[in-house]
Amino acid sequence: MKIRVWDLVQVMSWKEVDKWKQAKVLKVLKDDNRVLIEWVGIVTKHIKKAWTTPGQIIKIEKPIDASCVMLVCPFTKKPTRTGVVNVEEKWKNKSFRFSKKAVKELKKDPKDFLIK
Repeated sequence: MKIRVWDLVQVMSWKEVDKWKQAKVLKVLKDDNRVLIEWVGIVTKHIKKAWTTPGQIIKIEKPIDASCVMLVCPFTKKPTRTGVVNVEEKWKNKSFRFSKKAVKELKKDPKDFLIK
């Protein structure tokens, strides 16, 4: 999965209320292929009254499927597909993501557009 925590993503297909929102990723659930995004997928939860705590209705965020979101390019501020570049640095291979749109527009090497 190319999505990481604190990435800026845009919801492409979900409920009409949340569609086209841009927000940060709070948590990534790799096993379920889901992401938790702030202020997206909000549901109401009823909590039953217990000994001293009163019953209440709270709003929480539920994780949505990772295929419903798309990464936002920090250069163009639009949702974009990403690619991976492997960089060798002191006996280590690191993989970085880059925006294909930014590379095409400026016609440079993908290693110049390292996001993380």
